[in-house]
Amino acid sequence: MKFASLLEQLDGTTLSSLQEFLSGESLGRIRHGDIRRRLGQIGQLPHIRPSLTDFDDRVLIGGPADCDEATRARLRNQLLDFIPWRKGPFEILGIDLDSEWRADMKWARLDGRIASLAGRKVLDVGCGNGYYCFRMLGRQAAQVIGLEPHIPYAMQFWALKSFVPDANCWVLPMALEKFPGRSGYFDTAFSMGVLYHVRSPLDHLVALHDCLRPGGELVLETLFVEGGEGYSLTPKNRYAQMRNVWFIPSIATLELWLERCGFVDWRLIDRSMTTPAEQRTTEWMPFESLVNSLNKEDSTRTIEGYPAPARVLLTARRPD
Repeated sequence: MKFASLLEQLDGTTLSSLQEFLSGESLGRIRHGDIRRRLGQIGQLPHIRPSLTDFDDRVLIGGPADCDEATRARLRNQLLDFIPWRKGPFEILGIDLDSEWRADMKWARLDGRIASLAGRKVLDVGCGNGYYCFRMLGRQAAQVIGLEPHIPYAMQFWALKSFVPDANCWVLPMALEKFPGRSGYFDTAFSMGVLYHVRSPLDHLVALHDCLRPGGELVLETLFVEGGEGYSLTPKNRYAQMRNVWFIPSIATLELWLERCGFVDWRLIDRSMTTPAEQRTTEWMPFESLVNSLNKEDSTRTIEGYPAPARVLLTARRPD
């Protein structure tokens, strides 16, 4: 993980406080059994500079002509060692990396329906392996910073970044709650698939608000349930087999939360049911997925008896 270029960009800005965290000493204090092994694996990846990239219509890094078959086969096995790949898909030097989530489908729901990212500084919270970060670059974002506290997912990003070191997107191995950059630095902030995983969703929204400049845009995607203002589902134990789901609000409640946290001009972009076409088991994520979390007799309910996953996409704005 090399941050020299990012540190140069942040020097003298309101995010200069990140310089201490991004120093080698601070990163070295991250306690995770996987990080040294993963960094070692990244160091073993082939040193290839791709002849082409495409972050506009897809995430493509290089083509089949950029390496021979033996190198590609070895790289494929190396990338398989990083499973589970949750977000994607990616095309890497002729390898089709088919992730659990067809994140391109979610991107298509918001693409063209949010403020233009051209020339903007963008924050992507809970970014996973950085799939959306690359797509944001494809929409001409000037700079993209992703936050991902789950080290294995962050390491997937850095494995891909090793082939495109000059791409101005970065994934920091940290959560929003630990991020020192709540200083009005960003023009756009994304939080997609995160809100229901945090114990205090209002604190999460306040932190996002504080990361945005006046007039900046929030792009929020989350699970929702039907219900009136003030209603939110709190699972007793698990939701769709996930342990870390705390609150699933109604859309009216979500609007109220945004208002209480200082946002204005909220706008509904999309609402949809999650289907096995969008989330499923693959070779790159060979464990249980959506179909295993739904009631076999009634797919409109989870195996715990709750409403099946439905998602809402909306935007809101920090006041000028």
